[in-house]
Amino acid sequence: MSRGVLVTGASRGIGRAVATAFAARGDRIAVHYGHRAADAEETLKALPGEGHVLIGGDLADPEAARKIADAAEAGLGGVDVLVNNAAVATSPETAHPVAGVSYADWQRIWRRTVDVNLLGAANLSYCVARHLIGRGVPGRIVNIGSRGAFKGEPDHPAYGASKAALHALGQSLAVSLAPHGISVTSVAPGFTATERVAARIDDDLRAQSPFGRVGTPEEVAAAVVYLASAEATWASGAILDLNGASHLRM
Repeated sequence: MSRGVLVTGASRGIGRAVATAFAARGDRIAVHYGHRAADAEETLKALPGEGHVLIGGDLADPEAARKIADAAEAGLGGVDVLVNNAAVATSPETAHPVAGVSYADWQRIWRRTVDVNLLGAANLSYCVARHLIGRGVPGRIVNIGSRGAFKGEPDHPAYGASKAALHALGQSLAVSLAPHGISVTSVAPGFTATERVAARIDDDLRAQSPFGRVGTPEEVAAAVVYLASAEATWASGAILDLNGASHLRM
């Protein structure tokens, strides 16, 4: 049965792969973008099937998050699955080691990262969950976290902290939303070969995994599709590591 699936940050990379994987199953996709409208349109055009919609909005703005949820609910005829993928990612522009940035830049990067990676996901989860509860139907929320939540991000501490908080948010929501039939899970990918980081992939990165390579967006997407399935209901509250044994946690 076709479901409505809202994927945030679906312009490219993991988000695009997730949107494509759900569409290939016959689901209807709301392709969200923050500022890469042209890339998001390419994602939308390439999706198999029908009933897909394009939705823009800055998740750092609580009102925009509400409008995104409402637009997806209306455009898809109901959102059954939310994938919180959009994030301020690690890059040279967002690096903020304590010894390397001003206090003003430290504040700016922390605020933006937390507003998008954590509060944006929290607000969107709230709005989508309220729609599901109002319709009286089960649903799925899958968060795209990070290995960095456990391994540490010395040059991007806000990113690591926001992803750790996202994992914790998912576990809290898993408990509170289970009585409504809503399952909440998270995945924690390691380094993944997306367009954004292609130039950074070298032998040192590949050597982090005993497989001698980095992950692919399609591998992350496959895990997300499973966690959003009815068969994975009992996995609610889980955080699935997807890092090719590059970081093992107790």
